[in-house]
Amino acid sequence: MENLTVPPTGQYGGFVNHSPHHFRASGLQIHWRCHTTKGECYMFVPGHYRESDVSWMVDLMRENPLALMASNGSSADGPFATHLPVITDPRWEELPAPDLAGMPLLGHMNRANPHWAALDTGTVILLTFTGPHAYVSPAVYGVTPAAPTWNFTSVHVHGVVERINSTEDTLGVVQATVRAFEKEFGEGWDMSESVDYFRKIVPGVGAFRVRVTKAEGMFKLSQEQRSEVRERVVRSFAARGCTRHAQTADLMSRLP
Repeated sequence: MENLTVPPTGQYGGFVNHSPHHFRASGLQIHWRCHTTKGECYMFVPGHYRESDVSWMVDLMRENPLALMASNGSSADGPFATHLPVITDPRWEELPAPDLAGMPLLGHMNRANPHWAALDTGTVILLTFTGPHAYVSPAVYGVTPAAPTWNFTSVHVHGVVERINSTEDTLGVVQATVRAFEKEFGEGWDMSESVDYFRKIVPGVGAFRVRVTKAEGMFKLSQEQRSEVRERVVRSFAARGCTRHAQTADLMSRLP
């Protein structure tokens, strides 16, 4: 088993109107700027919702690895989107670039998924990782006028796909994914006695690499609010007894 290879805003931000590429908020506009001549479409992130420390993006991706992968289809099919597990290639030992360019990722999906048939080597894709998020009621602010909003964290990763055709390399991706998830979320399960079973199901698995070209992180955590108001939001989230709210509160507490 161990010898198998692993293949190389404004104040509130409440949405009141939207279209596929443009969201207008109270005093804040969030949109994706698309450069059609280059085929690039990037999420716009207001400066106060960016975090200069790249570890915020890396940690969000590692702790929330079920990504939504989107890619263009034909004019008849429209775009494809699939939820799937994505990990960093465990062989990669470099320090991440500020925009994660060059980071190698590994993913896999069911070969019966039509998305797999539409996914060729060289396909440009978008991976969306969603982190902690929670609704903020104006009642928490303790001031008026006020409006509700939703605090959220997300990383959009742009990259280029390389399909993996080798059965052994596909098995390597599956095993690397299991190791990563058992370490992060599991109980250290030993897969050695299940490798033969893995081999039986691997022919139905489509594995791929992604070479990251750019990533943006959006950490909307009430930065536009006064510190005392933000602290009220943190206390409200922490008191909910909900993991998602607690995680959002923890990130807010890390803000300067």
